[in-house]
Amino acid sequence: MNMKKWIAAAVTCSALVLAACGGQSKDAASASAPAADSGKVYRVAMNAEFAPFESQDSAGKIEGFDIDLMDAMAKAGNFKVEYKHQPWESLFPALNNGDVDIVMSGVTITDERKQTMDFTDPYFEITQVVLVPQGKKITSSAELKNRNKVGVVTGYTGDFSVSKLLGNDSAKIARFETNPLVIKELENGGLDAVVLDSAVVANYVKNNPTKGLDFLTLPDFDIENYGIAVRKGDEATVKMLNDALKKVRESGEYDKIYAKYFAEESKK
Repeated sequence: MNMKKWIAAAVTCSALVLAACGGQSKDAASASAPAADSGKVYRVAMNAEFAPFESQDSAGKIEGFDIDLMDAMAKAGNFKVEYKHQPWESLFPALNNGDVDIVMSGVTITDERKQTMDFTDPYFEITQVVLVPQGKKITSSAELKNRNKVGVVTGYTGDFSVSKLLGNDSAKIARFETNPLVIKELENGGLDAVVLDSAVVANYVKNNPTKGLDFLTLPDFDIENYGIAVRKGDEATVKMLNDALKKVRESGEYDKIYAKYFAEESKK
């Protein structure tokens, strides 16, 4: 996801956080885990425009797969968390600056990112897919070179994949700040295709059957893994999160949360 300057304001009360970031006024937090011995509350940042992993309901409360999973991990690991919604491009600077402790926002583990932050064990497997108007066919990523405009979200791995294919400065790449914006532009006819994470696209197509969109899985896009990011060298937090994730998996709670959001997909 990309780097602009960090803007965030947070008011914390117990395990509830409401923040306004970049003009978005209703952030939300929830955590019901018992307090850790130190009493520390881990600040978890995310961009809540990435359904079904994180999004906001009509009241501004953050919800989704990542929230349910982290809540379960906090309970299993006996620690507290609070959630902050903020622009994607601000997440990694906030982590590096110490403004937040954890980033959990559908973050793909990459070698480049591992140079500046540490990751937990993977918790979700995805790939990039191509979202197109129904009836349009693309059989390989190379065919994207023949399209006039290909939409991506700035700093997402879809952006990296398309930039590698077409060239970072290609005029055929149209970059947007959020998923909703790039998908809306495709619906309006301003784009020929959009490259995004498979689970996000599948969720959108499933819940918006009248939009006239379909997605194509291409064999030449690599399998990717989401991980939970922490500051470089924060081994204690990585261990705490990995231990909690392991407990949630072993208890069967991960499977229950997965089924809630991805019942029709094979479990990753």
